[in-house]
Amino acid sequence: MERSVALSLGTPAPGTRRARRGAALVAVALTLALTACGSRLDPETVRAAEGVGTAPVGTTPVAADTPTTPGAPVATAPGTDPTSGATTAPDPGAPTGPDTAPDGDDDPSPAPGGDPDGEGEPPVPAGEQGSCDGFQNGPGITDDTVTIANASDISGPVPGLFQSAQDAVKAFTAYFNATSDLCGRKLALLSLDTRADAGGDQQAYATACEKAFAAIGSMSSQDQGGAATANGCGLPDIRSITTTPQRRTCGSCFSAYSVAPSLIPGAHAGYWLKAQPEASRHVGVFYVNVEAARVNAQSFAAGIEKTGMNVDLVQGIDTAEFNYTPYVQQMKDKGIRFVAYYGPFQFAIKLQQAMQQQSFTPDVYYQDPTIYDDTYVAQAGSAAEGSYVYTTHELFDDTSIPEMVLYRSYLAQVAPNSVPNYYGLFAWSAARLFVEQAAKLGGRLTRASLVAALKKVNDWTANGLHAPMKVGSKTTPDCLKVIQLTGGRWRQVSPGDYVCKPGIVETGVGR
Repeated sequence: MERSVALSLGTPAPGTRRARRGAALVAVALTLALTACGSRLDPETVRAAEGVGTAPVGTTPVAADTPTTPGAPVATAPGTDPTSGATTAPDPGAPTGPDTAPDGDDDPSPAPGGDPDGEGEPPVPAGEQGSCDGFQNGPGITDDTVTIANASDISGPVPGLFQSAQDAVKAFTAYFNATSDLCGRKLALLSLDTRADAGGDQQAYATACEKAFAAIGSMSSQDQGGAATANGCGLPDIRSITTTPQRRTCGSCFSAYSVAPSLIPGAHAGYWLKAQPEASRHVGVFYVNVEAARVNAQSFAAGIEKTGMNVDLVQGIDTAEFNYTPYVQQMKDKGIRFVAYYGPFQFAIKLQQAMQQQSFTPDVYYQDPTIYDDTYVAQAGSAAEGSYVYTTHELFDDTSIPEMVLYRSYLAQVAPNSVPNYYGLFAWSAARLFVEQAAKLGGRLTRASLVAALKKVNDWTANGLHAPMKVGSKTTPDCLKVIQLTGGRWRQVSPGDYVCKPGIVETGVGR
């Protein structure tokens, strides 16, 4: 879960075989460094809710004027959307001066649709604003603004890979500036590009240390690069997700989705032993044969065995493998009835199609949210039908959650071409966590006091966007929900809100 995969990819020309292979390898490195990956609504739901189209994650082109220097601010021409080149309002978080409304003007009232029913939580809950007495300017803080940085993979082998995380922080900045302030100061957003490179991450955080008060919602595949830099300057770094052990051990670094590779939710077995007791006795665990996937898969296998399931097979599959038939035959020979898979959906599809071609239909096909993705549904076709996914966040089409409506509404205004996804949701969560903790500190706000406050944060849900996260202790959440693809749509099949029992299991793998 927190193992990075070093890949020397270069920057091949788009459309070449090498470029396609590079993109696939980057996808492996990124998706397998995490517990779960990008989820999106089906296109019709998005269009109905927001009146905009959809685009696959990781394929949105970066504007031509994006700088190539690692760590440089992401530059876009005024009035140009950084993800599409379309004409838009000015960047609401540009460090040259805060935008005070999501539509780019100076009207402090929320933009239409930002919170249409007035049901979303304010940026800072009532009664939780600390006294501003004694508030002092410092790194990233002036009389007018508090500058926050977002350092994410924008350019690189897969352009726009984590643009959604940066867009989400832009959206939250617009929302905050339209409705609140921190002791009279608005937020200014410094957008940095880490280029899917450890050196780029380090340079971005050197810039953030100098120019920003904190880094918020960052998402980088090689986040080990800036770990020592952030820790060295005491920069509060509230990430969307942490991908490497170096970042996890950084003293000033946290993440809205907090995980530890050797800690597995017992809720996996808690659900499946009841839902599929016979299949749970014959489990096969497969993974793309890279280190991060191996650790994740082996830890998962050890965890579910400790909680009562039985694993008959744990098997890696090389990224260059094109013949998946022998792996299907293995499952048949061993009587596998429950297939769990760790890997990007491009590889998952190969396995599922081979299973379909060999007329092998297990009772359960189970995967992390890598495949909770409309592109997977379209490309896998009938082979995807019936797939199960576990997730730690709410479904994007759940309009009963005001915070989900708020996130999607401001995202649609600030970055109309950005699709709500896993990285963006937790980046939004990170931004809300920052302003709530900063506001509570009030006049006592410093980098050091914010880091100290974050160490005490547990059971963080961002107003119900996701399962409770143990941000301060940096450990895996207990809870998950299970969803299934039926008739081309994802629906929750696990009971209640989340399944949380029997708690966390220590597997001893990936410590």
